[in-house]
Amino acid sequence: MAFRTRVEVRFGDVDHAGIVFYPKFFIYFHEAFEQLFDDLHVAYHLLIDERHIGFPTVHIDTDYKKPLKYGDALDIEVSVPRIGRRSATFRYVGYRHRDGQHACTAEITCACVDMRTMTAIEIPDDLRRLFERFAS
Repeated sequence: MAFRTRVEVRFGDVDHAGIVFYPKFFIYFHEAFEQLFDDLHVAYHLLIDERHIGFPTVHIDTDYKKPLKYGDALDIEVSVPRIGRRSATFRYVGYRHRDGQHACTAEITCACVDMRTMTAIEIPDDLRRLFERFAS
């Protein structure tokens, strides 16, 4: 089962062509990633600040299908197709809220790191269990 959340397209998200500037989608995906943690009562900022665990992106593969405009919203489904020892891949499927059209898909691989040293560490068991809830 995928985690689902919604992100609103803001005025500053669109380019001169009137559509969402493509790098903004990466921000939307990260907002969905953070929301996944927050909805499961694991505050992502505390994970970084207190446990010193972060998940920096190491690889992205993205397809864009439909444009989004100012005033649109993007419904994002997040699933976890791969959970390794020290990294996980998150799949984001975005649907334009107003008509349900498939707007984008991304697979983002994140390493699990100790934020103090920026070295890869094994994914802690509690976070592994969280990710397994959304395994696909």
